[in-house]
Amino acid sequence: MRIAGSVVLLCAFTAVACSPKKQPPVATHSPLADSADQVMYGARFVLTDQGLQRAHMNADTAYFFDDNTRMEFENVVTTFFTTTGAKDAVLTSRHGTYNSRTNNMIARKNVVVLSEDGRRLTTPELIYNQQKNQISSDSAFVMTEPNRRLEGIGFRSDPNMKNIQILKGASGIARGVSTEPMVFPAPSSPAPSSTPKR
Repeated sequence: MRIAGSVVLLCAFTAVACSPKKQPPVATHSPLADSADQVMYGARFVLTDQGLQRAHMNADTAYFFDDNTRMEFENVVTTFFTTTGAKDAVLTSRHGTYNSRTNNMIARKNVVVLSEDGRRLTTPELIYNQQKNQISSDSAFVMTEPNRRLEGIGFRSDPNMKNIQILKGASGIARGVSTEPMVFPAPSSPAPSSTPKR
C-alpha cells in the first residue's frame, strides 16, 4: 500500500518537473523583410512637389522594393503642410505604400486624418496624391467635427478636409441646424397716403 502511494507521488513530481516552461514572447517578424532590397528603421521622408514641401512622412520601418521606387511602411505618421509651410493635418495608419514613380501614397488599416482645426476622418484605406495635394478613398469613411458628422462611401478632399466631395451614400448630422421650413412674414402693404386728393 505504501509502495503504490509512493509511486503515485513520484509520478506527480515527475509530471510537474517535466511540464514545459512558459516561453518568452517572440518578436514579430514581417515577411516583407525577407524579400526587401533594403530595410530602414525610424525612416523619415520629405515629400515635395516642384520644390514645394507638401508633407513629412515618418515610419517605424520602411521596406524598399523595385530599385527603391516602391516603399512599404509600418506605423506611418504623415504631416501635411500648406503652401506657406504651416502645418495643415496629420495622417496616421498601420501600413502604407509610397510609389516614387506615381508620387502616390496609400495608407491602410486604422487610417485617421486629423486637421489642425479639429476635423477628424477615419477610413480603412486612403490615397494621397502628392501632385494634386489631395486625399481620396473609395472605401467607407466617417468625418466628424465639433458640430457635424458626415459619412459615406468614397470621397475626394484637400488634406485638411475643408473642401470634401462625397462620392455616394452621403449622410450626416449637424448640431444647431434647423430642418424646419423657413417662414417669412408677408410683406406689409404700404400705408395709405394722408394727402387729400384735389
